[in-house]
Amino acid sequence: MNEAHIKLQALKTYLRELGKVAIAFSGGVDSTFLLMVAHQELGAEVLAITARSGMFPEKEMNEAKMFAADNNIRHLVREIDELSIEGFARNPVNRCYLCKKTLFAMFKETAAANGYVHLAEGSNVDDDNDYRPGMLAIKELKVLSPLKAVGLTKTEIRALSKEMGLPTWEKPSFACLASRFPYGENITREKLKAIDESEQLLFSLGFKQVRVRHHGNLARIEVAPGEMDKLLTQDVREAVCDGIKKAGFTYITVDIQGYRTGSMNETIGK
Repeated sequence: MNEAHIKLQALKTYLRELGKVAIAFSGGVDSTFLLMVAHQELGAEVLAITARSGMFPEKEMNEAKMFAADNNIRHLVREIDELSIEGFARNPVNRCYLCKKTLFAMFKETAAANGYVHLAEGSNVDDDNDYRPGMLAIKELKVLSPLKAVGLTKTEIRALSKEMGLPTWEKPSFACLASRFPYGENITREKLKAIDESEQLLFSLGFKQVRVRHHGNLARIEVAPGEMDKLLTQDVREAVCDGIKKAGFTYITVDIQGYRTGSMNETIGK
């Protein structure tokens, strides 16, 4: 048994000891893996809770709903308007904390109303390597992080997800659309729509890992380094320029460092 499988067994034990748990379920790699392991161990004693939000494309919501339905997992959807959270739209460096505090408080309330004492979420140990102020809110609200508790990494979660036949095993990482803005730049519905339309365009052209960062009237595109050549071919470049300008941007640039998590955090402390 390799290290990943040892951690998986520890995760199963952890979940069985809870007996009953609600899972904050986004439909991403980590929360899908956690939800499926919990479902396998606890059956009907698992509840998935997802937020419908303007910070995530509706496509993500539809995939989460389909996964829960296909696996007969009880699934509740709650609505949240992050722009109504005090201070969020001003995009301070603790924006993620403000959001997570409201979001997970709502999830805990939903869990309790349905008879669940424990609420868990899908952070893994690699998440400690980036600036994530939302983790403080999770700690304050006493939300459980089982994947982190047993030491699972993102690579291990993907490998185990593939073994389990989960459709998310190679799903690109995704962060809320608010992460596309430099800290201090106001977030509006119009700007979020421009980002969403621009990224969906790139996905429709076959790109796997994409971010479109919002810098006023300039869109900064990040794609995986291995997809950079494709982006710069004439037909694709013209389609990208046309589509992103239609989405509302005036200027378009490509970040030659390529996609990387937390690129908007690079200015913190400078």
